[in-house]
Amino acid sequence: MAHQSDLIARDIDAYLTAHQHKSLLRFITCGSVDDGKSTLIGRLLYDSKMIFEDQMAALEADSRRVGTQGGDIDFALLVDGLAAEREQGITIDVAYRFFSTEKRKFIVADTPGHEQYTRNMVTGASTADAAVILIDARRGVLTQTRRHAYLVSLLGIRHVILAVNKMDLMGWSQDVFDAIVADFSAFAVQIGLKTFDAIPMSALRGDNITEASAHSPWYAGPPLMSLLETLEVGDDLQADPFRLPVQWVNRPNLDFRGFAGQIAAGTVRPGDPVRVLPSGRTSTVARIVTADGDLDQAVAGQSITLTLADEIDVSRGDVLASADAPPEAADQFEATVVWMDDEPLLPGRPYLLKIGAKLVGATITEPKHKVNVNTLEHQPAKRLELNEIGVCNLSLDAPVAFAPYVQNKDLGGFILIDRISNRTVGAGLLNFALRRAHNIHWQALSVDKAARATIKNQRGRVVWLTGLSGAGKSTIADLVEKRLYADGRHTYLLDGDNVRHGLNRDLGFTEEDRVENIRRVAEVSKLMVDAGLIVLVSFISPFRAERRLARDLLGPGEFVEVYVDTPLAVAEQRDVKGLYKKARAGELKNFTGIDSPYEAPEAPEIVVDTTTMSPEDAAERIVAWLDGRFSTEDFSI
Repeated sequence: MAHQSDLIARDIDAYLTAHQHKSLLRFITCGSVDDGKSTLIGRLLYDSKMIFEDQMAALEADSRRVGTQGGDIDFALLVDGLAAEREQGITIDVAYRFFSTEKRKFIVADTPGHEQYTRNMVTGASTADAAVILIDARRGVLTQTRRHAYLVSLLGIRHVILAVNKMDLMGWSQDVFDAIVADFSAFAVQIGLKTFDAIPMSALRGDNITEASAHSPWYAGPPLMSLLETLEVGDDLQADPFRLPVQWVNRPNLDFRGFAGQIAAGTVRPGDPVRVLPSGRTSTVARIVTADGDLDQAVAGQSITLTLADEIDVSRGDVLASADAPPEAADQFEATVVWMDDEPLLPGRPYLLKIGAKLVGATITEPKHKVNVNTLEHQPAKRLELNEIGVCNLSLDAPVAFAPYVQNKDLGGFILIDRISNRTVGAGLLNFALRRAHNIHWQALSVDKAARATIKNQRGRVVWLTGLSGAGKSTIADLVEKRLYADGRHTYLLDGDNVRHGLNRDLGFTEEDRVENIRRVAEVSKLMVDAGLIVLVSFISPFRAERRLARDLLGPGEFVEVYVDTPLAVAEQRDVKGLYKKARAGELKNFTGIDSPYEAPEAPEIVVDTTTMSPEDAAERIVAWLDGRFSTEDFSI
């Protein structure tokens, strides 16, 4: 190293031994654009003597070429690795850096200041023990300062340091510093941030970073590095009841079956009684296995493998917990959601939810409200857009073991995943289980779906016709029902227009209402299949996600997707109801194919091309498929 600690130079073995036993602090730097976050981290790396020779040479060269300090060392360039960041002098992505001092190891995340990258800030803050919120002394507390402070409070970061930077540009005025701290203190009370430490500094010049600065004799507190070295982390969870989210079922051979994961809370010893959630089965701990041998005790933060005294069913995503103090398990919650995708959150749309290692299906109701992070005002909302924060009810398709996020981040934090693209679209915090989640149970019935279908001498199914307006769905569905009725089948036809006169008369044609329209019809269709009926559904149903929701509600082979394939030009030429003409004239908003998208099926069971087939031929093809007279290949594109 060109800029290295003396101990590394003298005795690398002694350095590594000492390093192994240091505690670890994870912290983030956040705040508004150009408050000096990257410069601060660069200074910490430099002052902790963690820069290699080639890094130092590259830093000096880059400082001359693209630096912002007139040829002097630009410490921000140690962190801003993306070309776009260096060109603009800003941080876009989350940059993680490691450094250490004689007392502690650190992992620091440099998070972006721009509002459009708020999701990146949330990602960096999700694992942090502390937050350093920077403020440019020239500009004071800004909107983005408040936004990041609110997110820090929301995510439960316990230690907050207010770093009033660039004090050298304000002549080290104590009045300026005191005014900024008073302004931030007033906001901290509003967001429930009880305590924080405030430090005047100059990240570029190194004042109050590792040593007290002579420029601020009126400041009696410690420098930033000393404060970071003495923050308490991680010990409080050891006193809580035992919790181990199972990340992996370890089965290397027939004689060993262990459950691996990182302890989220508490302490465990061999012989302790444990309960598996959400199943509720109990056993006792036989061994605590690690790569270095068995342990007599393990505590929160350790990664271990447990073996149990009994052969009980434990799967990835389950939680092993103290038998006498288990967490709750539920499938409906109130949750705070931070939306992180360009496509908005649509109530009723199915997503995947990942909490720990558990992956379940999830739907979200209309947000109760969204939070204006600048004023903390609760505002009504139909959806959540990129970077917005809202409180919603959440419904899962299976119960999960949980704890409120304020009690345990591992058991209360989750992400939302798009079912089609597998993109992470949101992050959330569980607030509490809804009371009805504990009080509503499936009622056992004597006559089941199979019995109802048998008495009708048929198998209940949903035949779901999807396609553009004017494709001919309703005409074809009507012909199919006539054919089935003539054959003595028991059917029911759900038509898009007809349903909107009754069940869905309260819904409009926004994306949110279209999602809810299909959700309701899918649930009704499921009930009709339970009754043993063949249900014909004729809906545009433009979104793949909602058609997948309908499919997932039913059993294997019970959902038959029929793509009524008609080009937009042909459908618009027909325009039986005059809807395309109105849409083109701007009189009809959110009309599929004009100003709202249609997502064609990717693998439908049946495709009918109405440009080459008559409605009668299309109906015959569907009936033939239901009767099993043709193979699936005969009906593919």
